Amino acid sequence: MSAARLLPGGPVAEAILAEVAEGVVGLRAAGVTPALATVLVGDDQASAGYIRIKQRQAAKLGFASPHVRLPASASQADLHAVLADFDTDQDVHGVLLQYPIPGGLDYDRALQTLEPDSDVDGMHPVNMGRLALGLPGPLPCTPAAIEALLAYHGVSVAGREVVVLGRGATLGRPLAMLLAQRRPTADAAVTVVHTGVADWPRYTRRAEILVAAAGVPGIVRPEHVRPGAVVVGGGVRYAGRRLLPDVDPSCGRVAGAITPRVGGVGPVTVAMLFRNALRAARSAVGVVEQS
Repeated sequence: MSAARLLPGGPVAEAILAEVAEGVVGLRAAGVTPALATVLVGDDQASAGYIRIKQRQAAKLGFASPHVRLPASASQADLHAVLADFDTDQDVHGVLLQYPIPGGLDYDRALQTLEPDSDVDGMHPVNMGRLALGLPGPLPCTPAAIEALLAYHGVSVAGREVVVLGRGATLGRPLAMLLAQRRPTADAAVTVVHTGVADWPRYTRRAEILVAAAGVPGIVRPEHVRPGAVVVGGGVRYAGRRLLPDVDPSCGRVAGAITPRVGGVGPVTVAMLFRNALRAARSAVGVVEQS
């Protein structure tokens, strides 16, 4: 039985989505229906499932959700054409290209064809540059979700030692930039370590807050955790439909607080996607917001 306090993502996501829903009501009252377009390439069933989740959430919030599914045989030019159609459609405010896409296609190249403000994943190079400089723009969803989750549960980050295990472009690196910024819910001393470092546990064992972002199932075990530390499982892989988190559940015996195996960061990540989409819609009609 886990001794650690659980940090569920469900209540955090609900709070964020309630704010988004309120914003949607305001836009629709002004005659604007926010729209989040989605693009799926190929036949990956997990990706198709994620799209269905996002479309259901869009309907609940009052978003329009136009969708295009391309076959796995689609060319790079086919993909770019679909993205361009959505990007130039005045009634579409945010665009999501579901990752991963078939191996013969270049995801980063496709992403760069979008207008940065339309990129609801926050992964466009311009948006990553904005993050690095602390400028307003859509934030990468999972890093923003982790910051929000910690803040919601009263986990103080400012001035504390945070270690991020993983250096990926979608989580490890942007999270380090985000949590190091001067802001009440950030302002941490952040160390990024990765599996290419032979003695990486030396770093994780000293962390007051440890974020697992390696995408290696079960890589973080109790002996890698400082007693009483806060442990956030950000990285996952899937075996079919089975979720395989980076953090072994036994870490709950050592940690002071920990995200649950299911229902931790994931729901908050989806909520952040819709927060970005709402901001994109507001920006399109002239409402300027801070990140």
